[in-house]
Amino acid sequence: MKLIIGFLGLCLTSLVSNAQLKLPAGFKAVTVLSDFGSVRHIAVAPNGVVFIHLGRLKDGKGIYRLQDTNGDGKPDKIFAFGDFPGTGMAIRDGYLYASSDEEVFRYKLDADANVVNPGHPERIVTGLLARGEHQPKAITLDYSGNLYVNIGAYSNACQIDDRQKGSPGRMPCPILDSAGGIWQFRADVPNQTYGNDHDHRYATGLRNVVGLDWNRQTNSLFVMQHGRDQLSYLYPQYWNDKQSAELPAECMYELHKGSDCGYPYIFYDQFQHKQVLGPEYGGDGKKEPSEHYQDPILAFPGHLAPDGLLFYTGDQFPAKYKNGAFIAFHGSWNRAPEPQEGFYVVFAPFENGKPTGKWEIFADNFAGGPDKMSPSKAEHRPCGLAQGPDGSIYVTDDNRNGGVWKISYHK
Repeated sequence: MKLIIGFLGLCLTSLVSNAQLKLPAGFKAVTVLSDFGSVRHIAVAPNGVVFIHLGRLKDGKGIYRLQDTNGDGKPDKIFAFGDFPGTGMAIRDGYLYASSDEEVFRYKLDADANVVNPGHPERIVTGLLARGEHQPKAITLDYSGNLYVNIGAYSNACQIDDRQKGSPGRMPCPILDSAGGIWQFRADVPNQTYGNDHDHRYATGLRNVVGLDWNRQTNSLFVMQHGRDQLSYLYPQYWNDKQSAELPAECMYELHKGSDCGYPYIFYDQFQHKQVLGPEYGGDGKKEPSEHYQDPILAFPGHLAPDGLLFYTGDQFPAKYKNGAFIAFHGSWNRAPEPQEGFYVVFAPFENGKPTGKWEIFADNFAGGPDKMSPSKAEHRPCGLAQGPDGSIYVTDDNRNGGVWKISYHK
């Protein structure tokens, strides 16, 4: 447990000193925190206190409570707790929820969003698979007492020999028994795990989800899937490098109990506007599956790595943003020979729970310029999103020296 008052000025310098964010007219980004560490997901309490979860421990702690007590926009009261790194972070009904790669914990908050017993969180979920690939556990909650946890597939496409040319897909894919989907748990019951007969599995056929949010307008769960890799490397007879750079789509799904989005048997081709059978299962880039799986409601370019999803419910931003979706695209590593892409936050307009119109880039230039758009060169990589009580939104950066921005609108 660590309390820092009057935090070092190093952490309050400009996060965008070398990479000025590009925003629509009327919007302004200010630095909340910088040079801090790998800031994954974020949650904001009703009184404006910010909680962040780190992908790597900092001074032995993985969760930080940030409070601005003097109104200058910077956290002058910082409290560290939690001895586990991770990704997931959410606040609901007076509790802070946070996930490691194998468990989900919750901490009781008092009326001022102080952590009541920081050294002894309640373990809500335990025993989740973490096998080195797609193992961060992203979380969200509904408003009926349920917790949703992503369990990413520990494979690219469920081949017998992962990422090896000529290796067929396993049928049925055994990974789906305990990963490759979303699991639902009660938010207030301790020590839950997979259970028997998939009684906690909510949706399946999702390779990996890091960005997810509960849409209050539709009263349903929305997720962003990371699509598969290496089509041209594994199957050059069907896809060239340019096609492989852009396929498959990064997809948004609206999920309900029993949803099956088709991984690893299919992927969504945004150019043909259809599901195609995965090559590991006899596909050739044209052949459609005999069984139809759930279609996405939005399809984005391939390999952008969507790591944050937020449905905007505030009143500060112009009306067009109300109930629309913000998505943080972490940025690609495998779009050669095309330029690497992503490293931005996009906005997709919604009306009556359905997407309307074309999505647009909302916040850009996190990487610091076209010559820096790669994981090894990017100055910043957007990851988590949260909405503050004033209607501003927060964006995290999980680069090694990452931090947090606050984006607000001023007429």
